[in-house]
Amino acid sequence: MTGPPGKDDATVIAASLDRPEDFAELYNRHAADIHRYAARRLGDAAADDITADTFLAAFRARSRYDLTRANARPWLYGIAANLIGKQRRAEIRALNALARTGRDPVAESWVDHADDRVTAQAAHRPLAGALASLSGGDRHVLLLVAWADLTYQEVAEALSIPVGTVRSRLNRARKKVRAALGDCDPTLVRDFAPEASHG
Repeated sequence: MTGPPGKDDATVIAASLDRPEDFAELYNRHAADIHRYAARRLGDAAADDITADTFLAAFRARSRYDLTRANARPWLYGIAANLIGKQRRAEIRALNALARTGRDPVAESWVDHADDRVTAQAAHRPLAGALASLSGGDRHVLLLVAWADLTYQEVAEALSIPVGTVRSRLNRARKKVRAALGDCDPTLVRDFAPEASHG
């Protein structure tokens, strides 16, 4: 039996200290998003392991969770990013293969329209090459904003870095990606213009 779904993540985590089975509610809320993010970074096979390992690590560390943070999403993405970082070579190989072939089976599943598919395929190679050339820290920041839709503050929490570092890494990554895309329509990376919600 899981904790009541109306309670925030911190309440669920606190309850799980006495009733470990309550932690399943956190999994139910966030596992699909973590899996989707990991699949974009490493592919479906690795995403299964990353998702399982993320929640296992979170469960083991739940007594150290900062209960003043009602939303555990940044914490979970931070754990996932660290696990993905440990598989950095596999990610770089996948991005380099994508840069060579232009084929991304993960992205193909969400590119639904023929016109979008042609534009996206044109952007795959330079985008993958640009992502592969980024440092691990810059890539984590860029993809947590672009693919996980975290705010700057949430990325800072996820990676345990200052918001200013998030901004500088994102700016550096944006420049490299935009330079690599050139005239391509960057359909695979949203425009990272500063927004009030990301401040």
